[in-house]
Amino acid sequence: MKISTKRDALFTQLQTVTRAASTRSAVQTLSGVLLVAEDGRIEMRATDMEIGLRVPLEGEVQRPGSLVLPARLLVDVVRALPGSDVSLELRGAEQDVEIRAGAATFHIRTLRAEDFPPLPEVDADGQVSVPARAFVETIQKVARSASRDETRPVLTGILVSASEDSLRMVATDSYRLSVKETQLEAPLESGFEANVPARALQELARIVGQTETESLVASVRSNQVVFEADGVVLSSRLIDGQFPNYRQLLPDSYEHSLELVGAEITEVVRRISLLAQKNAPLRLAFSEGELTVSARTPDVGEASETVPVPFAGEPLEIGFNPDFLRDGLEAVDSGDVALKLISPLRPGLIEAADGSGFLYLLMPIRLNV
Repeated sequence: MKISTKRDALFTQLQTVTRAASTRSAVQTLSGVLLVAEDGRIEMRATDMEIGLRVPLEGEVQRPGSLVLPARLLVDVVRALPGSDVSLELRGAEQDVEIRAGAATFHIRTLRAEDFPPLPEVDADGQVSVPARAFVETIQKVARSASRDETRPVLTGILVSASEDSLRMVATDSYRLSVKETQLEAPLESGFEANVPARALQELARIVGQTETESLVASVRSNQVVFEADGVVLSSRLIDGQFPNYRQLLPDSYEHSLELVGAEITEVVRRISLLAQKNAPLRLAFSEGELTVSARTPDVGEASETVPVPFAGEPLEIGFNPDFLRDGLEAVDSGDVALKLISPLRPGLIEAADGSGFLYLLMPIRLNV
């Protein structure tokens, strides 16, 4: 195999594809990038057996073929290359690749291409085209609520449902629940539902965010999902198991429903959270016409701030994890916030007051008086 390309193009695409390369697999090849040159096209591939990436590369194919090079080393070498043009040539007898750029020459040993697993293609028959911007914005609203606890794998995913004119994503780590329903401007020809690892969707959001593509294609199979956007193909395993029925987790009614200025309450929570350290809760004390947000960490200090709010009735004090509360408020990125409460020991609900379809249910922390 022999190819030539621009150094900047190679470096940019390598930065994308190497995010899928394994850093801890016993199979050495999985720590590498597979370069495939055939039919006048160049493609780079990487996988850690959970997600896979296929990234196109502009360049000239002088001799077709394929090879695997160590991903991290290749990125470092290409970053350091002089000049604007680079060539890569497989030297079969030496079992290495010669990389030339300007006056610099590198020889890097290849990894076993035979051990690199095949990556799935987008299924032409079962594919669904969805608007890229709406898909990415929906991911960004709910992703932080997905669990990172691998002992409960079903909660490490985001339940994605696409049907007719709506797109819905749900994520929960059992302490909080995020739901975002987005109305689509044009109805989908077909739909799907799948529990996709949050990591895969966050990677997809990052890739799509770097392009100007207007749509992406999704193809769901029995245990895999494949996305294609602007020539980049991301594949991921699906998560087995029954995702919680989020509708059963939402209370039927609330004792208090307050409409707050989103930017103001978010800034107050950010400030006071600075003194909620070492697992200390953030306290929200409601009384007639006002809310006092406070935090106290022994041996560190304390802080409080009072703001006017339309609260009426018996005083109520409730505690929340400061990071989780801030995540929910920041997800409502503009306009007013609706805060709904029942009691100090029942979950609270944050939603966008404009009815944009975002819900954030948050479990409270029991307060010690």
